[in-house]
Amino acid sequence: MEKLTRITFDPAVMGGKACVRGLRVTVGTVVGLLAAGRSHEEILKAYPYLEREDIDQALAYAAWRVEEREVALVTL
Repeated sequence: MEKLTRITFDPAVMGGKACVRGLRVTVGTVVGLLAAGRSHEEILKAYPYLEREDIDQALAYAAWRVEEREVALVTL
């Protein structure tokens, strides 16, 4: 997986959710807009401080998280 340098986590920003470059824009917001049919251009117009690469990395991060799975630890 490529290094996702634009996805950040900070407990003081949006409760520690995955955000774009420390901004108060979550990966969930960006992915939700894409899922609702918004284009990159529409998102960039609504959030002028975002860059195209931010949107691409948010989508890549979301895809990676969907493939990740949690395995319960067994205690002996």
